[in-house]
Amino acid sequence: MKHSIALKSMALFWALAAGAAAFSQTKPAPAAPAAPAAAAPAVVDVKDAWVRPAVPGQSGTGAFMKLTAPAGARLVGVQTPVAGVAEVHEMKMEGDTMKMRAVKGGFELPPRQTVELKPGGYHLMLMDLKQPVTKGGTVPITLQFEDAKGARSSLALAVPVGMPAKQQAPAGAHEHKH
Repeated sequence: MKHSIALKSMALFWALAAGAAAFSQTKPAPAAPAAPAAAAPAVVDVKDAWVRPAVPGQSGTGAFMKLTAPAGARLVGVQTPVAGVAEVHEMKMEGDTMKMRAVKGGFELPPRQTVELKPGGYHLMLMDLKQPVTKGGTVPITLQFEDAKGARSSLALAVPVGMPAKQQAPAGAHEHKH
């Protein structure tokens, strides 16, 4: 008897629930969201990219470039097959000491403003190098971005090793003179 009442109660519950759902629905239920697609192509312009050559035995190097995001974005990550670790880094003075550290969560690329990744400032740090990084070669680097809505995108680059000639200081510019 108890079993019969429990079954009838459950049947009544499900019938009422189905009826309430059908009654309260005035439009069809939305379709299930599609599986996430691969990251969309980034809308960031990259100029003057280069990687500093590494001498034999050196375990790390830096990559530098100018980034412009017309609608704004956030640089949130970097990957490369030539390094065990690749991070967005920042160098800045703290008192009398220059400190370098990973930038957690990346950094902003304000709309229509160029942000320069350069020695002594923001840069990409490539550590635990897996192969030589020599002048004249290229390094594959993938930059990861996030827009204001949280949408992720990536940009694959083939970055030349060695500072571009137009960025190099003229001969004698770094000489110490009295």
